[in-house]
Amino acid sequence: MRFNNRLQQLFRSEVWWVWCIAGLKLILNVAFHGRYGYFRDELYYIACSDHLAWGYVDQPPLCALILAATRWLFGDSLYAIRFVPALAGAGVVVLAGSMARLLGGKKFAQLLAAAAAALSPVILGNAARYYSMNAFDLFFWALLAWIVTKIIVQERPDWWIWFGVAAGLGLLNKYSVGFLVAGLGAGLLLTAQRRHLLDRRFWLGALIASLLFLPHILWQVNNDFPSLEFMRRAAGEKNVALAPLEFLIGQFMQSGFAQSLLWLLGLAFFGFHPSARKVRLFAWAFVLILAVMLLTHAKVYYLTPVYMPYIAAGAVLIERVRWQGVRPIFTIALVLLSALVMPFALPVLPVDKFVAYQNALGITPKAEEHSPLEELPQYYADMFGWEEMVGQVAAIYRQLTPEEQTGCVIYVRNYGQAAAIDFFGRRYGLPPALCPHNNYWLWGRSRLNQPMTVAIIMGAHRTTEENLADLQGPGRFTQVELAATTHHSYAMPHENGRQFFICRGPQFSLAQIWPGEKEFI
Repeated sequence: MRFNNRLQQLFRSEVWWVWCIAGLKLILNVAFHGRYGYFRDELYYIACSDHLAWGYVDQPPLCALILAATRWLFGDSLYAIRFVPALAGAGVVVLAGSMARLLGGKKFAQLLAAAAAALSPVILGNAARYYSMNAFDLFFWALLAWIVTKIIVQERPDWWIWFGVAAGLGLLNKYSVGFLVAGLGAGLLLTAQRRHLLDRRFWLGALIASLLFLPHILWQVNNDFPSLEFMRRAAGEKNVALAPLEFLIGQFMQSGFAQSLLWLLGLAFFGFHPSARKVRLFAWAFVLILAVMLLTHAKVYYLTPVYMPYIAAGAVLIERVRWQGVRPIFTIALVLLSALVMPFALPVLPVDKFVAYQNALGITPKAEEHSPLEELPQYYADMFGWEEMVGQVAAIYRQLTPEEQTGCVIYVRNYGQAAAIDFFGRRYGLPPALCPHNNYWLWGRSRLNQPMTVAIIMGAHRTTEENLADLQGPGRFTQVELAATTHHSYAMPHENGRQFFICRGPQFSLAQIWPGEKEFI
């Protein structure tokens, strides 16, 4: 009898239903983890997990460490490596519901916040579409916001220590957590909560975060701060500088249309509602983080991790509206609008049907980098063509004599191509790729003394004649021939029409050319 009563209390509990929503979101993600293929960055993360270090040119170390543990436990399948990011996304859903409760929300507010988070395109997509540090970034932003809410609402300054742990780990995953930490710090200064700055536990948390992040800083020092060069070149040469209006419109697409109404209401709640005086710092934090993003011409999705506390606060306001029709109308709108954009967040449709659906809505993929797009947005297009490209390289490799294979170098242009060769090439017995892009340039330094009698080289984006002129001649190779040209209907356009050449008779050593090959961008 007592067990039945406890079971009934559990089923009536809003916490139980929040966890159920998170579980359903996880199931939805896993159901489509095997669709399409390995994403470009996903392959690169796999390569990084094979070269564990305290840092990489384009990222801190935690994401690669998590993936190394995942692969060791579960293997390399799409379902295995994408499960942990999906789990992090489910954690964001639970945190959104919990923040609504901390802000005074009852059952409806908690369930609405959880459902809005679960159906948000950025949580469905960036937190589960493929393995990425962005999934954990979303989780750490939500976790830090939840901890600060708990500290202020429940008067728990002892939790500043846990804030430090989460902030340190978050920075080890992605630098962008620093935007949130700085925004929240400014919010403390600008509100009555500045009293926490006098609490030694606040500074103990700051010390813990600094100590956790210190090994990565030391790695940067030992490697001449490669990430600074990477960020400078990416901002100036790679990323598209969006106008402020484009950036703001992109927020509605990324967070979801109904979710956008919630976070706008939540921002108003933090900024003006009498009951939110204690947590007013979140209003200042949002304004300051947004201003920094606009001034630095950030990509649209860089801001998206910020929204969970504002969605939770918006859900609390919706719950407090006295007109009873608001709740069912908003809930129905949330589900319908989320279903409308779901194919853009998750590969729920076969690729040909997705293209038809996208065309029917009159939507054209928009680039955030200086790379052209065709039928698919970049986050889908970069899941196609990798296995086929590696198959072409393997066919070229098989043409070589055993002696030539022993001294063969495979040289490609970017980390996606290199990581694909390293991952898929194992089944063909291919040697590791040599590549000047980002961390592959650092890894290449250990191979500069290896013999090179023949090279399979991917040409630059030029005509055949221009590539031949670049590869053949004094100080280059004595013999060069075109061996293959890449093509896949759905791959990124700049990965199509790429030419592979067999190059014999090198008149230089790898050690001679490697310093000038570096490409951090």
